Amino acid sequence: MTQSAGAGTRPGSFLGEVRDAVTPRATLLVLGVIALQLLFITSYVGALHHPKLRDAPFGVVAPQAAAGQAVTRLDRLLGSPLDPRPVPDEAAAREQLGNRDLDGALLLDAGGTTDTLLVATGGGTTLAASLQRLVTDLERSEGRTVRVVDVAPASAQDAGGLSSFYVVVGWCVGGYLCASILAISAGARAPTPRRAVIRLGTMALVALVGGLGGALVVGPALDALPGGFAALWGLGALITFAVGAATLALQAVFGVVGIGVAILLVVILGNPSAGGALAPPLLPPFWAAVGPALPPGAGTWTARSIAYFGGSAVTVPLLVLSAWAVAGTAVTLLMAALRRKRAGPAPRPAPGP
Repeated sequence: MTQSAGAGTRPGSFLGEVRDAVTPRATLLVLGVIALQLLFITSYVGALHHPKLRDAPFGVVAPQAAAGQAVTRLDRLLGSPLDPRPVPDEAAAREQLGNRDLDGALLLDAGGTTDTLLVATGGGTTLAASLQRLVTDLERSEGRTVRVVDVAPASAQDAGGLSSFYVVVGWCVGGYLCASILAISAGARAPTPRRAVIRLGTMALVALVGGLGGALVVGPALDALPGGFAALWGLGALITFAVGAATLALQAVFGVVGIGVAILLVVILGNPSAGGALAPPLLPPFWAAVGPALPPGAGTWTARSIAYFGGSAVTVPLLVLSAWAVAGTAVTLLMAALRRKRAGPAPRPAPGP
């Protein structure tokens, strides 16, 4: 006798067709997709729905007594929007903004009523606008006015200062999509050490091409980001390979679920915390904390530094990206070696007649 489609299910019935079409494994994967969907919504809305300044590094230039009073007053603002510190003079303030040690600086005019606010829209136009609103309101409450000077302006072709973020997102997407294709193209076969090396080598080639393409688009083609073509190419290659190698490693450890883990880290957690739409001082504490440790955040910071700050303050984010690349490569190769060791030596072919 032919076994029915399921216990208590008539052959050819709708329930039997459903059980044939949606396997238990597929059901678990669909539930995983739903979980990722909800996490996506939670992460993006949670990070971006209510921007609020928190501890933005902020300099104060004034005579010594007045500087101390101003720093104390700014430090006591409700909600701690600023992390103020005295700066010796305007030149030092400009230098610290250029080095990305400060997000803004206020130059107090001891002999008049018009002070100067230094900002850098290249580091994020939303952040600069938030600082301007805050300082303007404070100055108005004291009968003073403020003049705004942009010491590192975003390009006129870079609306909202978002081009650096979007090109980094593109490099990240290329990394995990290419790695996912390489990982699943051979079906369920576990990667051998040789296959793992081939996949990593392919990822390196894809990274070089993708990095070049992204740098060409945002540079010569659209003129969205000024200068630093070679540096942007190198950055794009590093980001693409780092994300790709990490995805291969996660797939080697967790199987196809590892691709979902990569999406969780890079897309769901990484993109809203990257400082693209909202710079870190405008993000909630959790996202501001995790962003710099993830490829989109490290990449966005570095791309902006290359484009607008002469490559300043890139050592730490480049080390973060390099760590992802090295760890992903090491884990991918290690898992392949362990699987080969557990499987034992390959059987020798039978001798011919």
